[in-house]
Amino acid sequence: MKAAAFFKKNSFVLGLLLAIIVSDLLISWWNPMVSSRRFYKNDFTKTLYHHDWSQTGPVFFGNSSVTGAYIEEKSESHLVEMGLSYGKLTDLKNILEKDLYQVQDELVIGIDVHTMLDALETDPTYPWFKPWYQPYVYTYRDYFRDSGEEFARNLRKGNLSYEPRWIDKELYPGRKDDAFLKTKWTDYDQRFGAMTLKDFKDNLDALTWILRYADEHKLSLRVIWMPWNKGYADPPYVASLKQTVNAQLQAANVPTLDLMHTYDPRYFHDLVHLNREEGAPLFTKEVDTWLKSLGKPSKS
Repeated sequence: MKAAAFFKKNSFVLGLLLAIIVSDLLISWWNPMVSSRRFYKNDFTKTLYHHDWSQTGPVFFGNSSVTGAYIEEKSESHLVEMGLSYGKLTDLKNILEKDLYQVQDELVIGIDVHTMLDALETDPTYPWFKPWYQPYVYTYRDYFRDSGEEFARNLRKGNLSYEPRWIDKELYPGRKDDAFLKTKWTDYDQRFGAMTLKDFKDNLDALTWILRYADEHKLSLRVIWMPWNKGYADPPYVASLKQTVNAQLQAANVPTLDLMHTYDPRYFHDLVHLNREEGAPLFTKEVDTWLKSLGKPSKS
């Protein structure tokens, strides 16, 4: 009787709560951040989109330095280019741990000067950042507002058209001038120059986890130190970070290719991205040659 009285007294509130829950479940199932071109797309979604929504294959993972440098369609290695804007090893751990992508046979990881910075800002729309308990609309409220405002503007004009959101990843044509590069180096130095190994703890832990995951899943793991424009000094933390990471990789017998200081400045768009015209083809060819020298991954 008491329960019946409670439900009767609070029927409106409970009904509203149920409607909100059901609506959020339906919107989550629709998942417009992935399925609708009305909404912004992050680089993980773009990767899936450009591979017919396949969630399995051999992978070249990294941040935008990988996107800029590795030309998948010209490569003989047939790796899925999974360069993510602001991508870190903690992101790769989340992808693998949450089974958002099943890497097959070969996992190549590109590490540049920013890939292991715990404090580096990121793209909050990557799906692994959404807490399971947080409503979908609330999580992506800024993007719903953007799409809703566009819908209202067009509706006032008497049509329901919209501008499809950009679905390609950012590439890096041409070369920036010295003034831009000096400003960028100063910016990086002010933001990250004082960092020490403690500022990489989460990503070093993620590397340990990834090494174990690759061993357990029989993946051929390879690591590439991504190019840095050697016309400018390395960030101060690079030497100690490389020493620490390389020690882990050597202990796990992971083949490593160090291309950090291989290319002349003319092959760069800026400090961390090779240009598309000259640098990226050279990098892609060199990576293909190296991977071929290691032999085909074991499928055991």
